Amino acid sequence: MTTIVPASTSQALAAALADEGVGSLTVPTYDRFADGETLAAVPEFEDSEAIIVASTATNDAHIELLQLQDAVREAGATDITTVIPYLGYARQDKAFKRGQPISVRATARAISTGTDRVFLVEPHEPAVADFFTVPTEPIDAAAGLAEPLSDLQDPLFVAPDEGAIELATTTRDAYGEGAVDYFEKDRDYETGEIELTPSDAPVDGRDVVVVDDIIATGGTMSGAIEVLNSRGAGDVYAVCVHPVLAEAARTKLAAAGVERVIGTDSLERAVSDVSVAPAIAARLGK
Repeated sequence: MTTIVPASTSQALAAALADEGVGSLTVPTYDRFADGETLAAVPEFEDSEAIIVASTATNDAHIELLQLQDAVREAGATDITTVIPYLGYARQDKAFKRGQPISVRATARAISTGTDRVFLVEPHEPAVADFFTVPTEPIDAAAGLAEPLSDLQDPLFVAPDEGAIELATTTRDAYGEGAVDYFEKDRDYETGEIELTPSDAPVDGRDVVVVDDIIATGGTMSGAIEVLNSRGAGDVYAVCVHPVLAEAARTKLAAAGVERVIGTDSLERAVSDVSVAPAIAARLGK
């Protein structure tokens, strides 16, 4: 048998994996000392195989994952799989000047010391898997984003930039009909401002689904929604695998006129209407 060990950030997803037959749940404890240090611990269990499920959206979450990896070894696990539904620092994958860290490399190396293998759900850049020193594989989860969508009128699936067009295509294919297009995105690295240039695809009266891997601060997504609404689109949906929704992101999307925001439980948010558990279970062979 296999024991599923949820981090505090991924409790609902771990329960969904148990429902998928991946293994049985154990109940960790998550404590914090007066000096701010955290302590994640697990009870003893008889299984030799453990699957840790941990999204690492914060610094504390990274430390908690490392503690859980060490804890399951202490509890008797001899084979450890680490599933990271959302990998923090994944976008810090380059050093832009001398003296800067490649942060995802540093975190990947640390995570690798406590596990036998790693699975990453829709990493922002698949190449980050190369920073781990144990076998590491990505898991595609975009197809599930189509599940909550129904009765779209002449749908158009749009990526906010060319890099996300594969996600938009996967979501369209899972929905079963519609066209695919993308915006041209130019970023001013001095000011941080992003300019979105709409494609030539007609949107008047059409329902549009804007698909991205991450909605972080909501700037790019809300800009795309505003452009689409200004061109007479029907209902506009914002869908993503990782609903970070930092700062005022949800408010930006509402102000831009979004019909609905849909995310997965890679990060457990109010908009997490899709579970990545089936995709993870399939990849684990469960």
